[in-house]
Amino acid sequence: MSLRTGDPTQIAVLGLGYVGCVTAACFASLGHRVMGIDRDQHKVDNVLAGRAPFYEPGLQDLVRENVEQGRLSASIGADGIANASVIMVCVGTPSEKNGNLGLTQLRRAMEEIATQLSARSKPLTIAIRSTVFPGTTEEVVLPALAGHKQVSVVSNPEFLREGSAVKDFMEPSLLVVGGSEEAAVREVANLYAPLGVSACLVSLRTAEMIKYACNAFHAVKISFANEVGALSERLGIDSQEVMNTLCQDVKLNVSPAYLKPGFAFGGSCLPKDLRALIYRVHALDLKLPLLESALPSNEQHLKRAIDAVLDLEAKRIGVIGLAFKENTDDLRESPVVSLLEQLIGKGREVRVFDPHIRMDTIYGSNRNFILESIPHISRLLGADLEQVLGWADHLVLAQKQSAETMQRIHASGIPLMALVNGTLGNSAAGGAKFS
Repeated sequence: MSLRTGDPTQIAVLGLGYVGCVTAACFASLGHRVMGIDRDQHKVDNVLAGRAPFYEPGLQDLVRENVEQGRLSASIGADGIANASVIMVCVGTPSEKNGNLGLTQLRRAMEEIATQLSARSKPLTIAIRSTVFPGTTEEVVLPALAGHKQVSVVSNPEFLREGSAVKDFMEPSLLVVGGSEEAAVREVANLYAPLGVSACLVSLRTAEMIKYACNAFHAVKISFANEVGALSERLGIDSQEVMNTLCQDVKLNVSPAYLKPGFAFGGSCLPKDLRALIYRVHALDLKLPLLESALPSNEQHLKRAIDAVLDLEAKRIGVIGLAFKENTDDLRESPVVSLLEQLIGKGREVRVFDPHIRMDTIYGSNRNFILESIPHISRLLGADLEQVLGWADHLVLAQKQSAETMQRIHASGIPLMALVNGTLGNSAAGGAKFS
C-alpha cells in the first residue's frame, strides 16, 4: 500500500543491486513511479516478474506488490531516464587492488545519462547514492554532465544494512541530502516525506564525507568492542558484562559526547590510563592495534595543530587557554603546554591568558608539571584578557571560552586561529579555523 499523498514523482534508479533494488521498491511503496535500470538481464527479468533478484527480508513482497500495482518496472536500457524527474544512481563502487574505489560503473552510468539528456526539455535532478569519496561528484559526475544546464546533482548517501535494508529505508536513523542548489536538495529530501524523518541538508562534499564517517565509526566501534573483549577474556572477565554496562552510560559513552573535532586530549586521566592499559596489554602478549593507536593518533593531531600555528606569519602570538580543557586549572599533560614549548623553542613571542590559572594558587603535581615544562611560565601569563589582546598580532584559541570572552576577542579584530570546536571560528579579521 502506498504511504504517499499528492502527485508521485517519476524516479529512475540506476543499478538494481542491494542498494538500488531496495531503493526502487521502497520508493515505489511510497507512491512514486519507479523504473529500475540495470545491464544485468537476470535482475531486470526478476523484477519484471515481481521477484527480488536476491534475498533481503521484506523485499520480495515489496517488489511483487509494486509491480502488480504498476508503480515499479525495470529495463536494461537507459530509455527510462527520458521521463524521469529524479535519477537515483545506485551503481557499485568496489575496491580496486590498491584499495581505491573503482569508479568504472559510475562513469558508465554518467555516460548513459548524458546520452539521454539532449532530448529532454524538463529539469532533471540526479542523486548519487553510491558510496563515493568526498569530491567525486564534483570531479567525476559534474564534468560528465557539463553543458546540460537543466541538470542538478545532489548527494544522497544510503545507510542500509544488508539483512535489514528494507526496514532501514522505511525507518531511517539518518537521512542526508547534500548539494549547492537548494531546490534540488529539497526535491530529493521531499521524496522521503511520507517517512516523517527530518533530512539533514548539507553541502555536497559534506554528504559524501558523512557516509565515510558513519562507516568508519561503525568499524571502529566493532573493533573497540572486540579488543575490549579480547583483553577481558585474557583477564578472566565477562566481556559482555563490561560492554553492556559501558552502554548504560548514554551521557558520555553512547552519546555525542567527545564526538566533536577539536584539539588534542590531555589531562591527568586519559593519557595515563591509556599508557597503563597498553603496558599491561603488552605484558599479556596481546596485540590490540586500535587501543594502541589512540595515543599516537592524539600525538599526530597535536602535531598538526602545532604546525598550523607555526605557519602563522605573526610575530606575537596570544594563546587563549592553558589548562587541558575549559573550566579547570589542571595543567597536567595539557596539549597547550606542548604547543607553547614548540612555539618558544622556535623563537616565537608568546603570551597566554587562562581565566582559571594563577600561579600563586596552583600547587602540588599540577604546579610541578608546568614549572618543569616551562620554568618561566609566570612571565608569559597575562593578568587579564585585555593585556593579551593589547599585545598580540594573532590569537590562538586553544580552549573553549565563555560567550562574553568570545565577544571581547571578536571585537578586538585580531586574527584568530581556533583549535577547538564550538567557537566563533574565523574572526572578522580573517583568521583560520583549524580542526
